[in-house]
Formats: sequence, structure tokens, C-alpha cells
Amino acid sequence: MYRFSSVYQSPKGSPIRALYKHLSEPGMISFAGGYPDPQLFDVQGLGAASERAFANSKACLEYGPTEGTSGLKEALVQLMQQRGVHTRPENLIVTTGSQQAFDLVLRVLVEKGDSVFVEQPTYSTNIQAVQAHQAQLTAVPVTAEGMDVQALAHMLESASAQGKTPKLLYTIPNFSNPSGATLSLERRMRLLQLAVQYQVVLVEDDPYGGLRFAGEAVPSLMALASQVPGAQNWVVHMSSLSKIVAPGLRVGWAVAPEEILKRCSVAKQSADVGSSPWIQGIAAEYLASGRLDTHLAHICAAYGAKCRALAQGLRQELGDAIRFHEPSGGMFVWARLTGDITAAELLTHAIARGVMFVPGAGFQADGTDDFTLRLSFASPTLEEVAQGCKRLGEAMAAARAAKNKQAQPA
Repeated sequence: MYRFSSVYQSPKGSPIRALYKHLSEPGMISFAGGYPDPQLFDVQGLGAASERAFANSKACLEYGPTEGTSGLKEALVQLMQQRGVHTRPENLIVTTGSQQAFDLVLRVLVEKGDSVFVEQPTYSTNIQAVQAHQAQLTAVPVTAEGMDVQALAHMLESASAQGKTPKLLYTIPNFSNPSGATLSLERRMRLLQLAVQYQVVLVEDDPYGGLRFAGEAVPSLMALASQVPGAQNWVVHMSSLSKIVAPGLRVGWAVAPEEILKRCSVAKQSADVGSSPWIQGIAAEYLASGRLDTHLAHICAAYGAKCRALAQGLRQELGDAIRFHEPSGGMFVWARLTGDITAAELLTHAIARGVMFVPGAGFQADGTDDFTLRLSFASPTLEEVAQGCKRLGEAMAAARAAKNKQAQPA
């Protein structure tokens, strides 16, 4: 028998990817994956950027610097400045998606048995990532305003008293995956204060911040860190072009304190030597073209319309059987079933009727919540959103009928 490492003796895969086998079924409408709408990709702009990048074919076909090509790093510095973060190329590392950025941070900071705090619910793949490093996961509750920092303060006080202060805290402050919640400005400032007080690295994952379609933008934790003495030493900011341009680019980046970043660079050397210079060239040319702002306005308008259609459809077809908070951006609606039908039971009947979503248990650090679900409105068309909600209503009726039948005496 193979002698697998303890982490991979009985590995658990992504609850989202486990549903992909149903995507090929005829007529299936998916609210499951967090995929951007491919009809909204700026194909023309990316095609032109690709041609310009390949004009320097020798450079883009050769190995590149581990930390990223100078052209892309300069373009990302400019993008971060537009977002209120003033940094330099040497404080930024290019990664193969922000997922790799998180893996690198875990590699350089977390050892077996260390404490890591995550908001709950949170991105399922990063729960897996923390577990792969054999850390002790602790869940911090989330409300409609994002992470409950009052609860966090009590948790940090207790952990510190026991000598178990976490190494890091992972948060998605803008339109979180899966909750759709955005951390309020007041809570962001308090979170930065707590990071300094307890010397906890805040890992800010921000792939969705550019997808706001309602309300006013809130500065990132990294942008606000200069207002809290010492906080700039405790924030790692990660972002990506996957949700705002195209996931196929696999371009992400991290901005971090120097001592963390230089260790991430060494860790990346052993992971992949460096991200593709060819793809980095395309991304750099696209950002330099000035098309991103127009593209963002286009996709935000489209996602806003889809989000409103999903919210209307859920209210119309499921009524008081479901509760949810309608987000101001991003790609997700997080919902809770109010009766005795679990998300898993509803999913069985939903798939039979040609519609999918992801049960919420996979987004929980403890995996125990049976009545929540995540629905992504990004990829389906408006017509599919309406039809998908109708099918969910039919699935709920079928699930209730099945439940009632089981309850009847033989």
C-alpha cells in the first residue's frame, strides 16, 4: 500500500467540484459554481493584449522572475493605487491565482498545531488549505455586516489567556464567498486594532471588491491600515484578475510586509519557480490598455441585474421557506431554509428538476450547518435565473411532499 501523508490518507474534496458531474446533464441550470459569465469576457481586449504581449516573444517564452515580471508588477501597483493602497513593486508578488498566494502565506507562517481563525461561513477551498497544513481551525461568526468583531475580540482575549493566540486570521471583507457580506468600515477599523493588539496577521482576500453594483465602496483593510498605528505590519492583501477579467489567466498577487513577502518568494521558488511570463505579459498589456474600468462597469451592471432577478425569483417561488441577505456586489447569495427540509434534501429534488446550488455545510469550519445554501447568480442568463428559481420552488414542494409521506404511519 502507498504510504500517504496523514493529511491525504482520507482527503476531502471540494463540495463545489463534487457537483460538476451534473453540469453536463441536458438543460441543467447551475447556481453552484462561482464562475464568471463567459459571455461577459472582454475577448476583443484580451485578444489584442495577447498579440501585443507575444510581440516580445523571446521574453514571454523564457523563464521569468519568481516574484513576477516588472511589467505586470508595475501595472498591479497602479491598480492598487486606484484602490487606495500605495505600495511599490518590491512589496508585491505575482502568484498563480490568489489561491497560491494564500498557500504561500500558510507555508511561511503556519506549522502543525498552530491556531488559525477563519470567518464562518468562508471559502471552502481555503478551509481545505488550512487543514492541509494541519492547523487548528477556529470559526468566527459572520453577520450581514461581515465578521462579528465583537465576538472576535472575546475569542482573541480567551485564546491569548490560554497561550493560543492565532497565527493568522483569514477574511474576505468584500462580498464574501459564500455569504455575500461586506465588512462595515467600523468593523474594519476595529479588526485592524485587534490585529495590532494581539499581533495576528490579517489575510485579506479581495477577489470581488471590483464587482460592486450598489452602494458606496469601503476601503480595503490594507488601505485603512495606515490610519491605525502598527497595522501595516499585520496585513497581507491578496487579490486576483479571475473574477474581474478572466479566471483562465490565473493571475493573482499579494501585497505584504517585507519579511513575509521575501519568504513567500522562496516558497514560490519550490512551488512553480515562477508564474507564466506569457500570461503575465497578456495581463500587463490588458491593464495598460485602460479597458478594465469600462469592462468593470459592464459586468457590474450585468451582475446587478442578475442578483436582483435571483432575489425576486427566490421570494416569489420559495416565499417564507427561505431567508437571505441581498448583497451589493460580488457573485453570491447566501440563504437559510426556514423549515425542516435540509439543503441536502432540497438539492436532491433540485438536481432531478435541472437546477443546482451548493449546500452550506462545506463552507463551515465544523461542517455542521444543514440548512444553509450558496447560490451564484454570475454565470446563468437572466432567463435561466428565473427558470432556475421556478425549479427550486418545484423542488421544495417535492421535498415537502416526500417528507410528509415519510412521516405518515405505515
